[in-house]
Amino acid sequence: MGPAFAIGLPLRKFLHVPTFVIANVILDVEPFLVLYLRFDYPLHGYLHTFLSALFVGLLLGYVMFNFERFFQPLYRKLLLEPSGGLSIKSFLLSGAFGTMLHIFFDSPLYSDILPFFPLSVNPLYYPSLSTSLGIAVFSIWMGVFGIVFYSAILLLRAYKRIKKQKR
Repeated sequence: MGPAFAIGLPLRKFLHVPTFVIANVILDVEPFLVLYLRFDYPLHGYLHTFLSALFVGLLLGYVMFNFERFFQPLYRKLLLEPSGGLSIKSFLLSGAFGTMLHIFFDSPLYSDILPFFPLSVNPLYYPSLSTSLGIAVFSIWMGVFGIVFYSAILLLRAYKRIKKQKR
């Protein structure tokens, strides 16, 4: 979630932040179900491939675009999207980029991920990143940046409202 906030919030005029955030975590439904339901299936299976992630991301972007009319007032109140709205292209890009980013960050950590399926090798696997907590620490710091950035957006908005009321 850290990279989703750190990348999505500064780019909220181009990316749909809620779609981007959901896209960054939606693929983890697969390992959750494998663990919870005790499936005899790899923890990181077919959804953890770039091809499947692209499809899931585009599907998510399309679904989120269709629900936009219901949630747009909330998103705008939370300053998560511009007042002019975003095109379907932004939703599709947010979904695809979010799921791809998830695969990119997970692939070095888990030997069972096959990001370039049907190739049966993970050339991105780099286990020392997980033992040194490299990606986890990086994600935490990105999350801190995202929270600070979002707080600055909210404070700036509050300042502008106060300034406007004083006139």
